[in-house]
Amino acid sequence: MTVHQSILAGAESARTPTLISEVMEEYGGAARAVMEDYLTPDGPTPYLHELVVDYPRRGGKMMRPSLCIAHARAFGATMDQAVLTAAAIELLHNALLIHDDIEDGSEERRGRPTLHALHGVPLALNAGDTLMLLSLRPLMDNISRLRDRLALEIFRETAVMAQESAEGQALELGWRDRNDTTVTEADYLKMVLKKTAWLSTIYPARVGALIGSDGRVDPSIFMPFGFFLGAAFQIQDDLLNLTASPTYGKEHNGDLYEGKRTLMLIHARRSCSPSERARLDQFLTLGRGQRTAEQVAWLRGVIERRQSMDYARTVAEALVGAASYEFSRVYDGLAESRDKRFIAALIPWVFERG
Repeated sequence: MTVHQSILAGAESARTPTLISEVMEEYGGAARAVMEDYLTPDGPTPYLHELVVDYPRRGGKMMRPSLCIAHARAFGATMDQAVLTAAAIELLHNALLIHDDIEDGSEERRGRPTLHALHGVPLALNAGDTLMLLSLRPLMDNISRLRDRLALEIFRETAVMAQESAEGQALELGWRDRNDTTVTEADYLKMVLKKTAWLSTIYPARVGALIGSDGRVDPSIFMPFGFFLGAAFQIQDDLLNLTASPTYGKEHNGDLYEGKRTLMLIHARRSCSPSERARLDQFLTLGRGQRTAEQVAWLRGVIERRQSMDYARTVAEALVGAASYEFSRVYDGLAESRDKRFIAALIPWVFERG
C-alpha cells in the first residue's frame, strides 16, 4: 500500500465523503458574503468595479478562508469572530491571482480568459492593486470583533505572510527572467514554502488558531504542518497542469509554455541525456510567445519518458505523509469536532481534487 493509499484509508474514519465540500460551501459562502460588502463601491467606478469583482465572482474552492475559519472554530472561536479575516484572505488571494497571471502571461483562469487578456495589462494591474488594498479593510474592522492586541497581531501575521509570498514570487520570476538552469529540488521547495504554503495553509492556520485561542496559541507550531500540506498541494497543482481534467481552470501545459521550474522540469532536466538537456536549455531561452506547441509537446514527452511526473507524485505522497504525522502531533490535544475532522480531511484531499 502506498503512502497515499494508507492515508486515504486512515482518513476515512476522520471524515465523511462530503465533509470537504460541505465545509467549504458553508465557510466559503460566509466569507463570500462578507467579501461582497467590501466589493460594493460607494459610487460609480468606471473601468474598475467590473474588473475588481471579476475573479472573486468566478468562484474557487475557498480552501484558504475555510481553513482559517475551521482553525478558529476548532480552537474555540465563533464564525463571526473569524469571518472578517477569512474574507481578507480570499480578497488578497484574488488580488495575487491577477498579478500572477500578468507576470506569467497566463491565458486562462477558472475556465475563462485572464483579466489582462480581457481588459489589458494596465487596467488589470490596477484592479489587482485595488483588491489588495481592499483586503486590508476587513483586517482593520477586526478591531470591532476582537481584542485590539489580537487584531494587531493578525496584522503582523499578515505582514509576515505578504513578505514571504513576495519573496517566493520573486524567486520563481527571477529563475525564468534570468533563465537559471541550476535550480534544485531544495530551491523549488523553498520557493513553494514562501509563495504557496504561507498564504495557502500556514497563514490561515496561524491566524485562525490565534483567533480561536484569543492569542494564547503559539502560531509557530503550525509551520511544519502548513509547509508539508502546502507543498503537496503545489506539486499536485503542477501535476494537474499537465494532466488536467475538463474542470481544471487554467490552460493545459501552461507551466511548460511559461518555462516554470516545477519539480517535474527540474527532475527531467537532471535525468535526461546531454542532447535532450541542450535542447531543453535552448527551449528555456525562448520567451513564452516564441515557444511552439510542437516544442511543448517534445518537452512533455521528455518529462513522461524520464518518469518525472511519477517522481513528483512520490515526493508529494511523502509530503502528505509528513503532514499527516504533523497533524497528529499538533492537533491530537484538540477536542474532536467537525472542524478538526475537516482539517484532517484536507490531507488526502490534496490528491483527490481535480
